[in-house]
Amino acid sequence: MMIDTRPPHSGEDHPTVSFGKVGVILCNLGTPDGTDYWSVRRYLSEFLSDKRVVDVPTWKWQAILQLVILSFRPFTSGAAYKTIWNEGRNESPLLTTTREQCEALTPVLKDMFGDQVEVDFCMRYGNPSTESVIEIMQKRGCDRIVFFPLYPQYSATTTGTANDQAFRALMKMRWQPSIRCVPAYFENPLHIKALAATVREAYAKMDVEPDVLITSYHGIPLRYLMEGDPYHCHCQKTTRLLREELGWDAEKIHLTFQSIFGREEWLKPYTVKEVARLAKEGKKNIAVMAPVFSSDCIETLEEINEEIKDAFIEAGGETFTYIPCLNARPDHIEMMADIVKNEAAGWLK
Repeated sequence: MMIDTRPPHSGEDHPTVSFGKVGVILCNLGTPDGTDYWSVRRYLSEFLSDKRVVDVPTWKWQAILQLVILSFRPFTSGAAYKTIWNEGRNESPLLTTTREQCEALTPVLKDMFGDQVEVDFCMRYGNPSTESVIEIMQKRGCDRIVFFPLYPQYSATTTGTANDQAFRALMKMRWQPSIRCVPAYFENPLHIKALAATVREAYAKMDVEPDVLITSYHGIPLRYLMEGDPYHCHCQKTTRLLREELGWDAEKIHLTFQSIFGREEWLKPYTVKEVARLAKEGKKNIAVMAPVFSSDCIETLEEINEEIKDAFIEAGGETFTYIPCLNARPDHIEMMADIVKNEAAGWLK
């Protein structure tokens, strides 16, 4: 393994370089550094300024974003983050869990490939930044990188923008590492089996079996679907494969979309309206899971388990159960390792 040495056939005056390893970078969405106004504002400004996320013309959108939305939104978002914040580590649960996933995946890959591989994680928005982690990987001797966006279903607003940011980092590097981006993995058999296992485990602990399981996905504008984004199809297939793995009839599982923003029409049905409808129709016991997220975050811990739960109870529901994301479960880590093995074929032995 060639690390901290000169390239073959180079002269003695050649600068010392590091090369010969394969880096694996897990990339998640991101998080503010704190719950205060300015930390949340910086994070939201970066997130909502991404043209992949909001594709309104810059001249129009930035005036609205900077002068209106970011004048008040950091206060409400900061308050929401405070309800779920990891006070012990002074960080969001998303950051905690992504680190745990990285720490769990590292020994698995080391057992498989020894010192050929380095594992780290980054965030698309916020810290640790994608650029900083790619630079760290190169300094560790990684001249090849498997870049792993932790989004099971592809969307330009998630996987697409994560890959964009990785390639922006490469644009600034004198010696670029080779890079392979992990594609959507929603239909990976290990992923579906892990999702089904979380449902079976949750149901086994309940006194009353839910009338319906809701699979809630983050929404995107309907227009994005019509312009060619495959996300809606990936979500539909995820829920179908999960239902088939569980051996359930179609009426036992519903697909919905959450986190609606702005005035234009988004993918439907909306989760908050669907749970209220079910309660009013007599479905008093439901469970909700979010197969779109690899880690629990503000959209699951605060939006689903607080806001959406409240909507269900206020509409007459009785029992609301949130089934956690895959997080750092061993079967989730096994799936990640299997994907890395496949995507790094020819690089790792």
